[in-house]
Amino acid sequence: MRLGLVVNPIAGMGGRVALKGTDDPELLAAARARGAVPIAPSRATDALRPLAAVGDVLELLAYAGEMGELEARSAGLSPTVLGSIGAVTSAADTRAAAAAMADRGVDLLLFAGGDGTAVDVLEAVGERVPVLGIPAGVKMHSAVFAVNPRSAGELAVRVARGGIRGLHRAEVMDVDEELLRTGSVSASLHGFLNVPADRRLLQSAKARTLPGEAAAQEGIAHHLVETVFGQDTWLIGPGTTTGAVMALLGLEKTLLGVDVVRDGACVVADADESTLLDLVEAEAGIVVTPVGGQGFVFGRGNHQLSSRVIARVGRRRILVVATEAKIAGLRGRPLRVDTGDVAVDASLAGYTRVVVGYNREIVYLVAP
Repeated sequence: MRLGLVVNPIAGMGGRVALKGTDDPELLAAARARGAVPIAPSRATDALRPLAAVGDVLELLAYAGEMGELEARSAGLSPTVLGSIGAVTSAADTRAAAAAMADRGVDLLLFAGGDGTAVDVLEAVGERVPVLGIPAGVKMHSAVFAVNPRSAGELAVRVARGGIRGLHRAEVMDVDEELLRTGSVSASLHGFLNVPADRRLLQSAKARTLPGEAAAQEGIAHHLVETVFGQDTWLIGPGTTTGAVMALLGLEKTLLGVDVVRDGACVVADADESTLLDLVEAEAGIVVTPVGGQGFVFGRGNHQLSSRVIARVGRRRILVVATEAKIAGLRGRPLRVDTGDVAVDASLAGYTRVVVGYNREIVYLVAP
C-alpha cells in the first residue's frame, strides 16, 4: 500500500487561546502573540505510531519538513520525502502537497488539520484519491475526519493490511471566519471527498439545531438556573443550548466561545485556557452540550476547555446538557471526548447523566 501524508502544522493553534481558527494569517499571528503552540504535529504522530507494525506492506510518502516528514520520523517511520517548504506554511503549500500525493498515485491520503485543511485537500485532489483526516483543527464540522488520532491510525492500518473495502462520499464543511468575526456562524458545504467506510471510526458531519428544539432548550435553561447554578462559578461552553441558558440569565453568549458565569453575572466573556485555569476554584463547574450529529462533548470547537481545565474541575462537576432530539440524532452512537490527553479522556469515559429538560435526565454512554 502506498500511503500519502500531509500535515498542516498550524491547524488548531487558535483553539486554546479562544480564537476560532487559523485560516486567516491575521488570526494565526494573533494566536502566536497569545502564546499558542502547534498541536497538529503531535496529533499526526499519534496517528502514525500504529503504522510501524505494518511497515512491511506499507510505502509512506510524506511531504517535506513539518508538513509530514518530521512527524513520520517521530513515529519511527522512514518516509519517502516529496517537495519542499519555506519557513512559514500556507494553504497553497497544503494544496501543492496534496496534489503531489495524488500525482504519485497514493492508495490513501492521510492529512492532519481542520476544516480549512479539508477544503484545501478537496480543491487539490477532488475525488481522485481516497482520503482520511486526522482531527487537528478547532471546529471540524466535516465528515472526513476520524473520531480521534488513534482511530485514524487504526483505520490506516486496516487499509494497509486489507486494502480499502468500501468508500463513501463525506461532506467537507467550513465556517467563514470573516463572517464569524462579525457575529455570524455560517458553515458552507464545499463538496465531497471519498473516505474509507467505517462508521465506528469516523465522525459524522455537524448537524444543525432544528427550530423546534427551542422549547426544549428553554426547559433545560430553567432547570439549570433554578436548581443547579446557585452562587458557584460555571464555565459555559459554546452551543445553542448553552446559549439559551445565558439568555435566561439576561447575558450575551459568545459565539463558539466559553463564558464564565458566577452568581448570575458574566465574569469573563470568551475566556481562553489560561484565564479559565486562573478562575477555576473548588466549586467551579463546566456546562457543555454535544456537537449536533457528532456527539463530541470535548475536543470540537471548545479547546479552551482543555484537558488541564477538565482535570482541575473534575468529572463530578461537569454537566452535559442536550435536547432529546439531539441525543436521538446520534442514532445510538456514544457521546465523544477528544481532548488530546489519553488519561483525561479515559477518566471521562463511561455512563454520564445528561440534562434533557426541566427536571429530566437520561444516562448516556461517553466514549474516548
